[in-house]
Amino acid sequence: MRFGPPRLSGLRARLVVGFVLVAALSATFTGALTFREARTGVLRQSQDAVIELLRTQTNRLAPELGYPPDEAGLRRFAADVARADPAGEWRVMATFGDLSATSVPGDPFRELTPAVRGAVERSLATVFQRVGSGDHTSLVVGMSVTFAPAVGDSPRPSGVHLFLTVPQTAERATVDALVTAIERAAVPALTLAVLLALLAARGVLRPVRALRRATRSIAEGRLDTRLAVHGSDELAELSRTFNDTAAALERSVAELRGVEARARRFAADVSHELRTPLAAMSVVTDVLHEDAARLDADTATAVRLIGEETVKLARLVDDLMEISRFDAGAAQVHLDEIDLAESLRHTLAARAWTDTVDCDLPPPGALRGRVDPRRLDVVVANLVGNALRHGARPVRLRLCEDAGPDGQRQAVIEVLDSGPGIAEEVLPYVFDRFYKSDAARTRTEGSGLGLAITAENIRVHGGTVRAGNRPEGGAVFTVRLPLPEDESPGDAPSADGSAGHRSFGEGRS
Repeated sequence: MRFGPPRLSGLRARLVVGFVLVAALSATFTGALTFREARTGVLRQSQDAVIELLRTQTNRLAPELGYPPDEAGLRRFAADVARADPAGEWRVMATFGDLSATSVPGDPFRELTPAVRGAVERSLATVFQRVGSGDHTSLVVGMSVTFAPAVGDSPRPSGVHLFLTVPQTAERATVDALVTAIERAAVPALTLAVLLALLAARGVLRPVRALRRATRSIAEGRLDTRLAVHGSDELAELSRTFNDTAAALERSVAELRGVEARARRFAADVSHELRTPLAAMSVVTDVLHEDAARLDADTATAVRLIGEETVKLARLVDDLMEISRFDAGAAQVHLDEIDLAESLRHTLAARAWTDTVDCDLPPPGALRGRVDPRRLDVVVANLVGNALRHGARPVRLRLCEDAGPDGQRQAVIEVLDSGPGIAEEVLPYVFDRFYKSDAARTRTEGSGLGLAITAENIRVHGGTVRAGNRPEGGAVFTVRLPLPEDESPGDAPSADGSAGHRSFGEGRS
């Protein structure tokens, strides 16, 4: 047993996976955009509030700072600015030239980057930067303290620079909460996508399943099968097209069946009507044939020719009658358990072929089977007669036992000749009715029905017949008949029917 990932070969699976992928991508994209905008809004609001409060506090305390300031003044100034934060999280550093002081004594103020320091020294604008350290993020703000401008003048730098750092713990918590909310929202979105996919698959698969059942019903021969059409979408149009196609197919098949039935009735009626005049003609030709020796040469030749053609016509009529029975399903099989080798010997002896055909048969009683003796006689006579007429001697008849593909016992009958064999392009058609490999031979001894009758007789026994060529040259016909193991002679079914006829069949003609 092989294990592996399931194949997405079903339409339902593909629809569900497609909907889930679309929902997942949509949820991810929407969540990413929402997260980015929300994070930007939260951080911007926080930094704007910090900067505004820092400016307000600086403007209020700057006039109290002596100028030029000393280190102690810078320390008091930094401490006073830091007190503006109600949460007490601000850390402030004030610088003037080479002097610097922090609101927390000994604070190294590592969050201050050279970029922020340089930007503050080069301009009077307030700058800020978010600095990450491990899993902590801090907001660093830098600004220059300016002298109050006179009316109409611009602010003048005082040389005092103020730097602030504040941890963004609350903001980070808010962002984490946003991430959690987005993750939680993704689960219902995916669940909803699966439900929608199942509903969509159900809506699509229901008419598809109906179409599959209807197609299978058509294939089984129920040509009156039709689909119920609902709506006006593509699937409804497909159902209408199927119904139109099924209706056209039903009409065509009905017409073909009618033509075929009429042709079968015609062949059967013609054959039946010909039997009575043929019987009379046979009697007349027999009488003429007996008197042929007393007639002149030309008349005797004509009489013999009429007799031969009458015999051929009688055989053709018999073959047509037999084919008509097969077509009408009226061919009856009378099974009996017989010695197959003995039956084949009787067939050869009845036609004086014992000295003509080489036999490779098991000893009497070694191989028995349940067959219709008359039909088996027709099969063997047709194949051997075909080999003698169209092949070359020696002709060999074999019988043996073999196992079929399912292990069932089979009787194998082979008829081999030493002629030129059968052309490859002819092999697929040798069992067709009236088929003759040489189209130029419009008149041959055979009717072209012998091998067709052989194939039908094998088919009603549940067997197979195959034509081929031997590697060493010559044709070979192989018949396989099943040999039931659990039946006895008393189980053979019997049915009343015509005694039939013996057909000395024609094949490769």
